[in-house]
Amino acid sequence: MGKSITAMVPVRAGSQRVSNKNTRPFHNTSLLKLKLEMLKFLEGINEIVVSTDCEQAAEIAEKSGVNVQWRNEYFTSSTITNDLHWQHIAETTPGDIVFLAQVTSPLLRVRTMQNALNEFISFEREDSLNSVSVERKFLWENNTPINYDANTTPKSQDLPNIFSLNFAITIIDREVMKKRKNVVGYTPRFFHIDKVEALDIDDNVDFKLAELMFQELGTKWMVE
Repeated sequence: MGKSITAMVPVRAGSQRVSNKNTRPFHNTSLLKLKLEMLKFLEGINEIVVSTDCEQAAEIAEKSGVNVQWRNEYFTSSTITNDLHWQHIAETTPGDIVFLAQVTSPLLRVRTMQNALNEFISFEREDSLNSVSVERKFLWENNTPINYDANTTPKSQDLPNIFSLNFAITIIDREVMKKRKNVVGYTPRFFHIDKVEALDIDDNVDFKLAELMFQELGTKWMVE
């Protein structure tokens, strides 16, 4: 491929729904420390960078031996829109390819990340790889079902294959990310991952559930 790949780990100070979720204790580690440890197992990554405004996150990154990039306060606020956030990440990430590694997907295995990275490297046409989850749910909007006929309600396994971005794995050409202001490229490839690895920490219930599952599965499961 010949292009440099940077694993970018964005973490900001505080959290509206889970207090200090990136750096607080998560079983015997923290979400940030765990993600950095997992990324170090990947082959093909040229550099790991933590983008942050948090002193504690920076300290964890430095102790882990990875680079710290201090992010402007404007780009860590809770009011900034995703398009501007993603554009800023693209503009400030070194290298040609961005491997955007969210710490809020703590059950993502090294093997899965490596398979995704290998698949991206083999691309001839696609400019991004984005992990997705199948949504087997009965979805409604404006009092109308949007993925099934309410008069002939199917079993959940027979619902259409609608999927959602889970943001556990994002790999994208940096220039495309910058121009598009998005983590989905012009010619994306979608990469399905299972329900466990797709678990995303959005609130305290998610945090506790992920912590219990991580405790049960163990670090060995993460790297085997």
